[in-house]
Amino acid sequence: MTAVDHPVLPRQSSPPDEGGGRRPPQDRRRTFRRRLITATIILLLIGVPAGYLLISAGQSRRSGEDKEAEAAAQGLREDWPSRMQRRIFEVPVPGDAVDVKYYETNNWKASRMYVQFRTSSSGLDRFLSRLGSGRAALQDGKVTVSERDTGIAGWYFGSGVAWAGTTHTNERPRPTQDITVDMTDPASPVVYVVSASTP
Repeated sequence: MTAVDHPVLPRQSSPPDEGGGRRPPQDRRRTFRRRLITATIILLLIGVPAGYLLISAGQSRRSGEDKEAEAAAQGLREDWPSRMQRRIFEVPVPGDAVDVKYYETNNWKASRMYVQFRTSSSGLDRFLSRLGSGRAALQDGKVTVSERDTGIAGWYFGSGVAWAGTTHTNERPRPTQDITVDMTDPASPVVYVVSASTP
C-alpha cells in the first residue's frame, strides 16, 4: 500500500469529554478572570452605596447633635419664632404675648422648638384653644416638660410656684406639645412649651 492510499491526516484534538474533564489552562484563566470581574462589580454595586449610607447617617447624626449643642449653648433667643416655625410646630403664640423667647433644634431623631412667653388670662385661653386643648386640660402642680428639655432650655421648675401642665398629643407627623404654665399670677401666666416632631 502506498502513501497515496493512506493519506496523512492532521492530528485532531480529543473530544470535549476526553482528557479527564479538565479545561485547558487558558479557559480556566478566562473563567477565573470573568468571576473576579463579576464579584468586583457586585461588591462595588452593593458595598459603595451601603458605605455611603453609613457615612451619611453618621455625619447627619453628628451634625444634628452639633446643632442641638450649639442651640443649647446659645440658649433661648429673645424674639418671636417665625410664622412658618409657629405653623410647623403648631405653637400659636397669642398676639398679646410679651417676653417671647424661643429656639429650635433639629437632629436625626426629632425636631424641637422651645417657646416661652407671658400672656394674659384670655391669651392663655386663646393659645390653648387654637392648639385644640383648653384650660380644663391643665393639671395643677404638674410640670410636663422633661428634665432633658428643661436642661436644654435652661428653665427651672422649682417649688413655691403654682405650676400647671398638660401634654397635647397629635398623630405623627404632627408635633406633640408639652406645656407647663406658671399660674402664680393668674392674670399674667408664663407659658413654657416644648413642641417635638419626630419623622
